[in-house]
Amino acid sequence: MRNKNIIGLVLCSILFLVGFLINGNVGLYFNLSGLLIVFGGSFAAALISFRLEQLRIVANVVRASYRTKMKKETEIIEILVNLSIKSKIEGILSLQQQESETSILFLRRALGCLVDGYQSNQIRDILNTEMYFFKLRREDSERVVRTIADFFPAFGIIGSVIGLVSMLGGIGDPSLILKAVPVALTSTLYGIFFSNFFILPFAANLRERTNHELLLQKLIMEGVIAIDSEVNSVILHTKLESFLTPSERSEDLVSYRKIRERFHIVTEEPLGVSVPRSTAK
Repeated sequence: MRNKNIIGLVLCSILFLVGFLINGNVGLYFNLSGLLIVFGGSFAAALISFRLEQLRIVANVVRASYRTKMKKETEIIEILVNLSIKSKIEGILSLQQQESETSILFLRRALGCLVDGYQSNQIRDILNTEMYFFKLRREDSERVVRTIADFFPAFGIIGSVIGLVSMLGGIGDPSLILKAVPVALTSTLYGIFFSNFFILPFAANLRERTNHELLLQKLIMEGVIAIDSEVNSVILHTKLESFLTPSERSEDLVSYRKIRERFHIVTEEPLGVSVPRSTAK
């Protein structure tokens, strides 16, 4: 999926640039003054609005969202089922080795609670709290990114106003007007372009990744609690597959014939067409 995203980005970027080339020289759209106004003003506003430490954290989160590959739900289910089987064979304390090796921080946290002997309700409470504050932190990072995205169009308009003022001040001097026109027009272009082509997609990607990670965390929590309750590994696998979409599940639906045999349904009509006559008491 990541490679497909990169291919799509490259193709769409090429189409975007071709649109510029059709209407003239790409160099006409480059203006250093407009870039400085838009970027300088936007990042200055960000520094006024947020702590530098918070901006650093947001930058790291956004960077990691593109560099770090996330586990799939099926991979998490396989890990949890294997841990369930291992715990029955070697005992629950054997999971401590797995707890130190897994790359998923939340799973390590959950397994740490498990091997330390916490009760199921305590594990659920701890992990729910972990998920809650994880979601708050991610939503706060997304809010910062979206706020910065709002700054870019605003300072693009400011750049346009600066260019218009310069044009009015240069009435009677064509050379001043020619210098001011690019600033007035390109500043708005830069503000809208960088906001919608980069910053807002960063925020959208962050939200999508957060939702996926929350799903994985919920899956891990239910799996670890089931392991603590010594649920049969087959039942555990069936339960955890509830988190998957129907197309991702490995099991087939039970046939109508088995349903009729199980409930002693004597009708030959398909289920759902009419109310079957049952001999079960």
